[in-house]
Amino acid sequence: MFPYTWLLDAQTRISPHIRTTPLTHDSQRNLWLKWENQQITGSFKLRGALNKVLSLEDWERQAGLVTASAGNHGQGLAYAAKLSGSPVKVFASDHAVPRKIEAMRALGADVELVPGGYELAEATAIRYAAEHGCTFVSAYNDARVIAGQGTVALEILAQNPETAQMTWYVPVSGGGLLAGAGLALKQANPSARLVGVQATASAFMHSLFTRNTQEDVPDLPSLADGLTGPVEAGSISIPLVRQAADEIVLVEEESIARAIAFAWKHYGETIEGSGAVALAAALHGRNEPGTVVILSGGNIQPETHAEILQKMGVVL
Repeated sequence: MFPYTWLLDAQTRISPHIRTTPLTHDSQRNLWLKWENQQITGSFKLRGALNKVLSLEDWERQAGLVTASAGNHGQGLAYAAKLSGSPVKVFASDHAVPRKIEAMRALGADVELVPGGYELAEATAIRYAAEHGCTFVSAYNDARVIAGQGTVALEILAQNPETAQMTWYVPVSGGGLLAGAGLALKQANPSARLVGVQATASAFMHSLFTRNTQEDVPDLPSLADGLTGPVEAGSISIPLVRQAADEIVLVEEESIARAIAFAWKHYGETIEGSGAVALAAALHGRNEPGTVVILSGGNIQPETHAEILQKMGVVL
């Protein structure tokens, strides 16, 4: 576990460049909802990318930044690179959401599509960075990135200190957000309950958490596209998640779709599948004495969003 002060340092470092996103209360269901879909790039990923890039030496930035991303981390890194005047190259799966690819390019990233899933894109990015002397910025296997993601939890606790006594539902893929949020939450209340949520279709961190392996885990298409793909071997996020999380639960595609529709119908908010997993889990919980839900992003393909709402009988 890295020092808690790194989260405080990250908050100071990135706060001039990000939005403090809303925390709203659904009193009927006793949910506290953190809307990171309203972050500048539409996702919490900006926090970690900014903290990492602003922590680098000038020569590390000018060597060129490289990453792999399903889209949200790439947008965050491209935004941070633009802020610091650094070149950035993103490797993404050719299955990535078109809206996310377009957004990365609009922010100035050189995006190269890799045939296959996220795993191949990540391996290609790591190899490219090593061969070309660039600075690789992982979406989750980096303490500075994790510290940046943890600022979401610091904001929640500042917006409502009583949330330290509640159960938190947090999306999980590589574990950066869950690890960072866990460090902040457990500092405030060591007995707080922290639950990671992942899609059943691609449950790699769940398998690592419950079985200590990610062998034989299927990697199927999911509405939660940002949460798919295996975790880099030896990632520092793995022991951090094991230390911080009390449980990792899985949700099915139907539940994710219903949560996306629910967010629009009841809150007027557009969320993507990766952000909807936490809401999907919370909607099945008892939510006493209260539940915190981190809606991690809103970068969903518009056509996909419209199709889900139509299927669920919700008017756009």
